[in-house]
Amino acid sequence: MTTLYLVRHGETVDNVNRIMQGQTQGELTEKGREQAREVAERMAAVHIAAFVSSDLKRAYDTCRIIAAPHGMDILTTPLLRERDWGGFTGKYIPDLKDAEWPDDIETLDALRVRAAKFLDFIRSGFPSAVVLAVGHGIINKAVQSVFFDKPMGEIKPMANAEVRVLEL
Repeated sequence: MTTLYLVRHGETVDNVNRIMQGQTQGELTEKGREQAREVAERMAAVHIAAFVSSDLKRAYDTCRIIAAPHGMDILTTPLLRERDWGGFTGKYIPDLKDAEWPDDIETLDALRVRAAKFLDFIRSGFPSAVVLAVGHGIINKAVQSVFFDKPMGEIKPMANAEVRVLEL
């Protein structure tokens, strides 16, 4: 059985400013870096075989901080990128409440397909290992939705730098 520690990236400047980040790179705040350091401290004694991250900067930077005590490289994958918010990317989230959704937003079905591919990648690439993976709020929700075979709306949102454990 593979153990997956699924982590959401630390707080970013756009989280604070309530900007829809989507697949933009993002920049951790000092609080976000501190959140990652706290996870690093909690995970320092855990034998982790691999560190995997979204290829977006905010997730990679979080993973780099968490992986530092282990002295290990980080494998990046676009499978863990945040949902592509299309025309909503870069917009102030409260302004989107009643906005008409543009056609270029990644569908939930497409997101779940990507999440399933990520789980298959972890299962096949790291059998019987412990893996820590840093993603984003919505993709992490999709990963859990696929894993638990539940609608995404039934998965509780993850806070910044929150860790959830999945036994694959």
